[in-house]
Order: sequence, then C-alpha cells, then structure tokens
Amino acid sequence: MSKRKVVIALGGNAILTTDSSAKAQQEALQQTADYLVRFVENGDAIAISHGNGPQVGNLLLQQEAANSSKNPAMPLDTCVAMTQGSIGYWMQSALSKALQEKGLNQSTASVVTQVVVSEDDPAFEEPTKPVGPFLSEEEARRQMQETETLFIEDAGRGWRKVVPSPRPVAIREEKVIRLMMDHDMIPITVGGGGIPVIKREGDYIGVEAVIDKDFASETLAASLGADLLVILTGVDHVMVNYKQEDEVKLEGVSVEEMKAYITEEQFAAGSMLPKVEAAIRFVEQRPSGKAIITSLENIEAALKENGGTIITSERQLIQS
Repeated sequence: MSKRKVVIALGGNAILTTDSSAKAQQEALQQTADYLVRFVENGDAIAISHGNGPQVGNLLLQQEAANSSKNPAMPLDTCVAMTQGSIGYWMQSALSKALQEKGLNQSTASVVTQVVVSEDDPAFEEPTKPVGPFLSEEEARRQMQETETLFIEDAGRGWRKVVPSPRPVAIREEKVIRLMMDHDMIPITVGGGGIPVIKREGDYIGVEAVIDKDFASETLAASLGADLLVILTGVDHVMVNYKQEDEVKLEGVSVEEMKAYITEEQFAAGSMLPKVEAAIRFVEQRPSGKAIITSLENIEAALKENGGTIITSERQLIQS
C-alpha cells in the first residue's frame, strides 16, 4: 500500500515569534517539528515548505548596511537562497531531533530550490511586493535614478523597494524532491517561495522577484501528485464575514463555493486570499486531492482530514 503524499506549507508563525534571534527561531521550529512528526508517525510521506518574509527582510537590511565596493550587497535571488539554507538548517535539525525522540529513522535534508517563472508574467510590468529596508524619500529617489528600480511609500513608514511577484510555473528540483520522498526521506523545500528563475537561451537566470510561498507549495504539491496540501496559518479555520456579527467558519467547502467567496471579496488580499487561491489551484489540478487551511495547533485535525477548512472538488460533509 502506497503512502499518502502530503505537502505541508509552514506559515511565518511556525518559524518566527517576536524575537528574531537565531536561538528564538530555532526554538520555535523545534515546537513546529514536534507537531509535524505526527504525519510521519501516521505513515505519511511528507515534504515541508516554509516562508521567509521576515528573515529575508532582515538579511536585506544587513546586506544594505554592509554594502561597499569591496563587499557588495547580494541580490535578492541570492538572499532567498541564503535564507533557504539557514531556515532549512534549523528545520532539519529540529525535525531530526523530533524523529529521533519518537524512534523514527527517516532522514531529512534541505533542498535549495529554484522555481521557474515566466519572463512574460504581467507581474514584471507592475512590481507590487515591498522588500528590504525603509528609506527616506530622498534616498529612495536617488536609488531609483541610479538603479532603475522602483520604490513606493509604504503606509507612512518610509519608502521601500518593490519587486515583481510572478506566479510559479515549475519546480526545477522536483525530481530530486520526488526521489527523496520515494525513498522515505523528508525534503525541506521551496523555502520563501523558491529562488525565482527564468529560462533564457537554454539557461536559467535568477531574477529580482518574490514568489508567494503558498503558490509555490501548491505548484510543488500538484507536480508531485500529492494527496493532501496542508497550508498552515495563524487560525484554525478560514472565515467569511470576518470579525462581523454573522462571522462563519468554513469547514467542508467546494472549489466553486470558495470561488464565490472570492468574488464577494471575503478574503484579505495580503493575508488569506493567496492561501485560498493556492488551495483552489491545487484541487483543480488534483481533483482527487484535498487542501486544508488551518493552524499548527490544529494539526491533528489536518492529519485526520476532519478539521480546519477543507477544500475539495465537490463539497463533503466533515465528520469529527
């Protein structure tokens, strides 16, 4: 009997608390690993993806502070690779410890993952994703003139560089990830949405862009033929009429119902919407599969597929 194949996308709260030190992030990931190992105990083959928003932002600040002709700042695609390495290192250490404590002998390793995007993606014509440090208007305008990059004023806090956020097309290391899972290993992959690359004249070139972690996780799950995509966030359920008197939590929901809620603008663009859209895209490509959006603390329900917000091709009754 083949194992259930599960891709688990970690939200930022699974890595970073109010303390951004390496020690604090390692401690947060140890708690996360203790939850995730339950899937391994259940006999599932899992792949783990993660965000890197705060971490890459902090790294860009460090790069900018040390920037000089002798020690030039690294470009964004390289910074994504660097955070894939650091977070992956912490995650695989934490997961190895959790597996050992449970008497499980699976191995885990981080895969520095390149995610292919289309050079023709409309996002390249309209950058929208703020990255890096806050600058004064004067400094931002100077850099725009010198580097031809775009800066915008961000919520009264200063000016920030904005980069494109294209949709993922393919995962370059998909075969390696698949091979690891087929041999009972746990890959940690598409960190921070992956390193964005475009194919040009037969070669792959890194670009200044940020890929949404949930869309990259969905692309990975579909390409692997996963049975289940679990998107972990800060709440147990997706809500409609959020924080209103008639607020309703969504449990078993069809793709068409979720699309209708999107049309009603029920989900915040920078928060829940990309998670819902990623879940929909996965189920549309894998009609026999399920996507679950829930919290790390509610992982047991996700494990049993009877809790959280469960998106399927057709509405199903969720039984606890």
